[in-house]
This record gives sequence, C-alpha cells and structure tokens, in this order.
Amino acid sequence: MQISFKSNAKKVKAELEKKGKDVGQSIKRALSITAQEGINIIERRTKRSVGFKGGKFTKYSPKYARFRRFRGRTNRPNLEFSGKMLGAMTTKADRKKATIFFTRAVEAKKAAGNNKLRPFFGFSRKEEKKLGDIFFRNIK
Repeated sequence: MQISFKSNAKKVKAELEKKGKDVGQSIKRALSITAQEGINIIERRTKRSVGFKGGKFTKYSPKYARFRRFRGRTNRPNLEFSGKMLGAMTTKADRKKATIFFTRAVEAKKAAGNNKLRPFFGFSRKEEKKLGDIFFRNIK
C-alpha cells in the first residue's frame, strides 16, 4: 500500500535548503516515520474490530467462532489469532515513496483473504489527513 500527499513541493524543498538540509534524506526520514505510524493506525483500528471504510468487522462464522473459543481466543473479530499476520507488517521508504507490506508470503496471503471480507488494510480520508500532518511535521 502506498500513501500519497498533496503538497507544495517547491516550498518544502526551499525551506529544507534554507536550513542546509539534504532534501532527499529529510523526505525519506519523514516518509519512514509516516509509514510506521500508518502501521500503528491499522493495528489500533483492527484491534477495535473496525475497518478502514468505517463500521464493524463481519462476525466470525459459527464454526470458526467455536474453534477460537476452544483455543482460548475471543470471538470479537480482531483478525488476531497468533499475532503473526499483523506482526508481519513492515515498511520501506525511499526518497519518493513509502510502502507498507507483509514480510512473509504466508501472512500476505492471510491478509489478502481477511481484507476481502473485513477490509482493514487501508486508510480513511481522516487517517490520510493525519498521516499527511505527521509527514509534514517530521520534515526536518
């Protein structure tokens, strides 16, 4: 997933150059921090059983709910059984973009399946605005 912001790039670049900073490194650092906060947003929201489009997650099937109870897990759909899927989310940033992705193919496959029924891997407009604010606050 990639996050994009609308900005006055010339103004940002001029401010950084005025401070004698390397523009590319400052942007890379800010993108990295922003992407990590993106993961935090996804994890917090998912823990509350809320999708990025708003609304609660679809309930688990009765069979899967029984399985979860048998294994000592909650029936609240929070997409967390072992913690491996959400724990496999990581970020990568360069001077132009930041990407949030899964480090293991097995976990990426689980996430894709979960995302079809319970959309969690994305951001609402409000969250995108918050991430944009974080990005601009962290350009130094």
